[in-house]
Amino acid sequence: MTFRLQFPESEISDWAHRFEFGGDAEIENGVAAPAKEQGFLTRDQFLRICRWKTQRSRKKCEKNDEGMVREATRIALAADHEPIKTAVLRSLNGVDWPTASTILHFCDARPYPILDFRALWSLGIKKYPAYVSDRFFQEYTEYGRSLSTSTGHSMRTIDRALWQYSKENQ
Repeated sequence: MTFRLQFPESEISDWAHRFEFGGDAEIENGVAAPAKEQGFLTRDQFLRICRWKTQRSRKKCEKNDEGMVREATRIALAADHEPIKTAVLRSLNGVDWPTASTILHFCDARPYPILDFRALWSLGIKKYPAYVSDRFFQEYTEYGRSLSTSTGHSMRTIDRALWQYSKENQ
C-alpha cells in the first residue's frame, strides 16, 4: 500500500492545532500516563480509551472483565512484536484495529499511529480497507513513524493533523 500525505508537511502543525475532537487531556493524563507506569490498563482505563475512540463498540467492550483487560493489555504493552500486540488487544471484546491502535498510540512505549478512516483519507487511501492485515498495519505504522521522524512532530501531532485535515476536506 502506498501512503502519501495529501497536504504539505509544513502544514502539519497548522492542521494539528485546529484539532477539536476533545478528551485528549483526559486520555493522555488519566489513562495513558498511569498505564505506562503500571504496564497495563485497568478495566476503567480501558473503557475510557474505548469510549474516546468510538461509542459504537461500548457494549461489547463492557463485556471484558478486569482480569482479562489487565492481562491482555499487560501482554500487549510488553510484547516486542507488533502482530502479538495487536492480536492480543483484538482478542478483547469490542476491540478491532482502530481501538487496538488507539491503545498502542496512547499507552505503548513506541509511537503508533491511530488507524482511522480519516487518517487514511489524509494519506491518500480513499476507502477504508475491507480487511486489515498485520502487513497493512505494519506499513501504516512505519509510514507514520517515518513521517514523525522526518518532520520532528510527535505521533500525537501527526494523528491530530491527519484527522483534522480529513474532517475539513473529506
